[in-house]
Amino acid sequence: MTNIGTWRTMDESDLHAVVTISDTVHGTYTEDKGVYAERLAIYPKGCFVFERDGRIAGYLISHPWHAGEAPAFNAPLGSLPDAASCYYLHDLALTPDARGTGAGRRGLALIAELARAKGFRELWLTAVNGANSYWSSRGFEPVEAQDSAGYGAGSLRMRMDLPTPE
Repeated sequence: MTNIGTWRTMDESDLHAVVTISDTVHGTYTEDKGVYAERLAIYPKGCFVFERDGRIAGYLISHPWHAGEAPAFNAPLGSLPDAASCYYLHDLALTPDARGTGAGRRGLALIAELARAKGFRELWLTAVNGANSYWSSRGFEPVEAQDSAGYGAGSLRMRMDLPTPE
């Protein structure tokens, strides 16, 4: 029987599956295992995997960052900024069979709550491979086209205001 799956905290043993999913989903715009390992090492609170039917079927990587900037593609961060002004969704990728399960929506809600708890008022991301329509449907607004950070032609920087808790 198929279940809808759950998000859980990522650990180092998940990195092989993360890279495999990234290679499958992102093709040319996948990142090296070292990039994912570094994100996990410097901000494990923002790294999750989606488990479904006993296997990893997606991942989510996020961290505090600077509003209006995207981290360079496929490059280490070195460290997180001391004065981060937003929460950055670095990547959310799902295998084809995990799409349509609500995993993307639930993953976004997970990091939105995490960001709000840390006092952030905005989420930022860079949409690639035509994903801007998906992110627009989730409440993100386009800010500007971006290809200078290595994300490729047609990539789009996007942002979303986080509602303040009542």
